[in-house]
Amino acid sequence: MMPLLTLGPVLFNWPADRWRDFYFRMADEAPLDTVILGEIVCHKRAPFFADAMEAVVARLTAAGKEVWFASPILAGNDRERAAMRDVVTNGLLPVEANDMGALALLAGQPHAVGPFINTYNEATLAWLAGRGAMSVSLPAELPASSVAVLAKAGAALGLAVEVQVFGRAPLAISARCYHARAHGLHKDGCQFVCGNDPDGMPVKTLDGQSFLTVNGTQTLSHGYLCLAGEMERLAAMGVSRFRLSPQAVDMVAVAAAFRAVLAGQRDGRDVAAELGRLVEAPLENGFFHNLAGAAYAAEA
Repeated sequence: MMPLLTLGPVLFNWPADRWRDFYFRMADEAPLDTVILGEIVCHKRAPFFADAMEAVVARLTAAGKEVWFASPILAGNDRERAAMRDVVTNGLLPVEANDMGALALLAGQPHAVGPFINTYNEATLAWLAGRGAMSVSLPAELPASSVAVLAKAGAALGLAVEVQVFGRAPLAISARCYHARAHGLHKDGCQFVCGNDPDGMPVKTLDGQSFLTVNGTQTLSHGYLCLAGEMERLAAMGVSRFRLSPQAVDMVAVAAAFRAVLAGQRDGRDVAAELGRLVEAPLENGFFHNLAGAAYAAEA
């Protein structure tokens, strides 16, 4: 199978026109195979770009991209559960499930499983495949040994296995909004302060060391996960889909660089060095190498 390049959903609270124009540019300029759309972090943000959704889907589809809707990561009340059901039962586009509730609604239907569902072993992978999953995006914290086992199991099941290779690593989601609390606000009266941080709000330890990134109710890594140097190894394991998570950087350049690695036109280590100069936070690949997640190990 030819390796595929996926763009995950925008995780951050971008203004509607920026969100729309980002996806228009992805449609016209980025060498992507699949684009996943949807507000998956905070349901309160979704109405802001709802009016642009149809045009974005049309532009991406016309450009030959496969388009999927993503379900929210966490549905904690009746309103959020209703929004999740609306996504899952949209009847227009295939769905990537990011919550067990969404999986229950999708049982027996073809669907994808996002990285926010804990797929840690072969039994889980087989269970997901038996319920209709066509592809599974693995959690970012898995080491290479686990990825290899799951990729082999996925191949035996006829299931595509995906790994995130760029973007801040998702670490946790909460019913509480850290962004609001940091500004002395409650979640219900947050004033959408997360929009002030288009690439997430940096968090430091008491001694001033950069530590994590906050995005509303979501916790992300401080640095940017980058597995450009490991892509040849991942492909040899049987990983067939490679995921980019949108950040407030030139994602067309990022997509082009990773496409060139997949095509054998560029060395992944050179691309990683280039990306290290493009982003403002350090690169990370520690999880893959069975190290602390924030570590960066140069691929031998």
